[in-house]
Amino acid sequence: MSTAKSFDEINEKIRNGKAVVLTAEEVSRMSLELKPSEIAKKVDVVTTGTFAPMCSSGVFINFGHSDPPIRMQNVLLNNVPAYGGIAAVDAYLGATQTAMDRTDYGGAHVIEELLSGKDIKLKATSCGTDCYPRKEIETIINKETVNEIILFNPRNAYQNYPVAVNSSKKTLYTYMGMLFPNYRNATYSTSGELSPLLNDPELRTIGIGTAIFLSGAKGFVAWNGTQFNTKKPRNSLGIPVSNAATLSVIGNLKEMSPDFLKAAYYRKYGVSIFIGIGIPIPVIDEDIAKSVSVRNEQIETIICDYGTSGHPEIGRTNYKALQDGFIELNGKRIRTASMSSMFKARQIAETLKNWIKKDKFQINEPVQQLPFNTSLNSLKIRSE
Repeated sequence: MSTAKSFDEINEKIRNGKAVVLTAEEVSRMSLELKPSEIAKKVDVVTTGTFAPMCSSGVFINFGHSDPPIRMQNVLLNNVPAYGGIAAVDAYLGATQTAMDRTDYGGAHVIEELLSGKDIKLKATSCGTDCYPRKEIETIINKETVNEIILFNPRNAYQNYPVAVNSSKKTLYTYMGMLFPNYRNATYSTSGELSPLLNDPELRTIGIGTAIFLSGAKGFVAWNGTQFNTKKPRNSLGIPVSNAATLSVIGNLKEMSPDFLKAAYYRKYGVSIFIGIGIPIPVIDEDIAKSVSVRNEQIETIICDYGTSGHPEIGRTNYKALQDGFIELNGKRIRTASMSSMFKARQIAETLKNWIKKDKFQINEPVQQLPFNTSLNSLKIRSE
């Protein structure tokens, strides 16, 4: 008997309340007793989750027109610059943009405050035109007064990411947190067997148009993310051992929850933002059942030395060791710390599981698959 299932068949079971929905951690434990063929028959949907810093994030905002109207060219939100070169009253606010007068506050904080319903000071200037004569405006906005706030993140949900260590003799302040000298700590930022793209490493069920959990609301995969690189080395299970595929995602910020979107500041580095993403993986066949059965000890990642130019690979480890709190490197035992939240990742996977079981969220087949033969270019420094 074939274990293949279509998206429609799985959705019909969801509508009828008969779908078996488990989190990726639950299926990983199940795989200790059941074969992939048995899991494929038993399980319909597997939910994943990650809550981690995702710098390449931001929002499009349409403020609405004033009377007389203005074509906003220079835009400040709580003194954080937003990009106004889109249209008269549209702007894009990047999460990592810092305020004009402080380095520990930026776009991520404004986004979180907007989501929380707080008032934001808007200041904009213009050269003035016949159709947009106003040259400056200063007012207060919030998520109820503006027309749209669209969370659009060009690069989220990395498919694996390297561990960071520091061989130098000084403390380094990085987007991977503080790295102490002489390999005194190691930081990482992936939720292992719960991580969305590690449960479908060939991206068979995830593509353009895929419905996802995005910061507490329903969002969508809009495109492949920037720095999308599927030519990275893979282990024997076909899982990339370093940062490979990424997703560009979109959703309505007004519908989201501040429980799953948090601003952050890294000392001597800058502003970032934590984004919560969960993706349902439909168990359409035995191969997908095998993929979602992966366990932390089977997921490898490289260790990179941030104390050396170019951050070279100096070793490998797995997510069981990372989550247990220590890794071994060159005979030395190094304490680990996660930049992502396993508590939140589990909460996201459970929330998405409950949405599906209650028929509040159905899976959908991608309208287009993501590319699977891509690599990256490096910026070349040239003189004229």
